[in-house]
Amino acid sequence: MRPPAYKAVVDEYADAIRSGALPAGARLPTHRALARERGIAPATATRVYAELSAAGLVVGEQGRGTFVRVRSGYDGLEPSRALPVPRVADLSFNQPLSPGQDDDLRQALRALAASGDVTALLRQHPPGGHHHDRAAVATHLLERGIDTAPRNVLLTAGAQQALDCVLRAVTRPGDVLAVDALSYPGIKLPAADRGLELAPVPVTPDGPDLDALERLCRARRVRAVYTMPTVHNPLGWVLDAARRERLAALARAHDCLLVEDGTYAFLEAAPPPPLRTLAPERTCYVAGLSKSVAAGLRFGFAVVPDALLRPVTRSLRAAAWGAPGLVTAVATGWLADGTVARLERERRADAAERQRIARAALAGLDVRAHPASYLLWLSLEPHQRPDHVAAVLAERGILVSTADAFATGAYRPAALRLALATPPRAELGGVLERLRAAIESVAP
Repeated sequence: MRPPAYKAVVDEYADAIRSGALPAGARLPTHRALARERGIAPATATRVYAELSAAGLVVGEQGRGTFVRVRSGYDGLEPSRALPVPRVADLSFNQPLSPGQDDDLRQALRALAASGDVTALLRQHPPGGHHHDRAAVATHLLERGIDTAPRNVLLTAGAQQALDCVLRAVTRPGDVLAVDALSYPGIKLPAADRGLELAPVPVTPDGPDLDALERLCRARRVRAVYTMPTVHNPLGWVLDAARRERLAALARAHDCLLVEDGTYAFLEAAPPPPLRTLAPERTCYVAGLSKSVAAGLRFGFAVVPDALLRPVTRSLRAAAWGAPGLVTAVATGWLADGTVARLERERRADAAERQRIARAALAGLDVRAHPASYLLWLSLEPHQRPDHVAAVLAERGILVSTADAFATGAYRPAALRLALATPPRAELGGVLERLRAAIESVAP
C-alpha cells in the first residue's frame, strides 16, 4: 500500500533536520504557508508538524511558530549527555553525597565480611526481602509518620522499580492514571510501557488543582492518582494537611488508588502526615535511599495495603525479585545503626545551604523551590525557548533539564529545572552565576 502523500513531506523535513540542512532553532513555515507551499490541506500540514513533534524533531510554541528542536541538554526521557565543550556542571540530575561516605561503605563491607553467615548474602532472597530486613525499613518509616507491619513492606532495587511494580500490579492497559501536569519524568516510562493513559491535573503554586482532579474523577474512571505530596519534583511544594485530607477523601469517593512517591520527603523536617496514614487501605507508598544515601545503592521499597500485597509481590517477582542481598545488608545495616538518619540530617542542612547559594546567585529571576531541597524551578522570559537556552548552556558546559521532561500533557511552560546536589558546594555559586549570564545573553 502506498503511504499517504503527506508522509513524503514528513520524511523530507526529517532528513533535512537530521542532516543539519535545517539547523537547530530554525523557524519553519506556518501551517498555512506549508499548506500553500506543498499543495496540501491546512489540516494535513498540521499533521506533518504533529508527526515531526512526536519524533522529537520540532517544537511548536503558541503564538510564535514551529522551530527545529535543539537537542542539547536534558529535554526528554533519554537525555544526550554529550556536551560540545568540557563539562562544567551537571544540573540535570541529583546525586548527593556527603564527605566520608566512602569510609562508611568501607566500614560496612568490613563488618559484613566479619559477620557470621556471609554465605547467606550469596543466596537468593525471597521476593520483597526477608522479614527482618522489611522490619528494618518499617522501623525507619516510623520517623516519616508511617506505622506499618513489616509484611506490608516490599524491598526493591530502587524507588523506580517499586513504582513500576506497583503500577504493573494495580493497573491494566487503557486505565487512566491521574498525574500532575508537571511531574517526575520517571512516571512516564512505566505508564507508557503499561499502556496507561496519563490524565494531567493542572498545578497551582500550592499543589495540584484538586477541583480539577475532582472534575476529572467525575467525568472519567480514574484507576489511580500518582502524587508527590512532600517536596514535589520538580516544583518543591509540600501539601498542607487540609489538601492531603481532601485528596484522600477524593480517592475514597471515586474508588481511586493513591500512589504516593516519598523520594524527597526526607528533606522536609516536619511534614504533615503522609497519605498512607490517611487512606492506608488504598495507598501504595514508594521511596528509596537514592537521594538520602547514594544513587548507586539502588535500594527502595513499596508499602502496600493487604489487598494488594500478593499482586505487587507477584509483579516484583516477575521483574527481578527485589533488592540484591548484598545491597540489602548494607542498607538495612545503615538503617539500624543510625547512618541513614545522620545522612538525612546532613542532606537537609546541605540542601538548605545550596538553596541559599542559589537564591543569592539567581536573585531577581523567577524561581520556585522548597527551602531545603535539591530542586529549583526557574521560569524563563517569554522570548526564551527552553531548548534553545539549554543549548546555550551546553555550549558553556552546563547540563540542565527543560520543562518538556516533566510535562505529562500539552502544558509546557518556558522553564528549566535545576538539580543542585551534584556540583561541589564550593563551586555551585560560580556555576549558577555562569548559568545566569548565559540565560541573560539570550536576547529577544
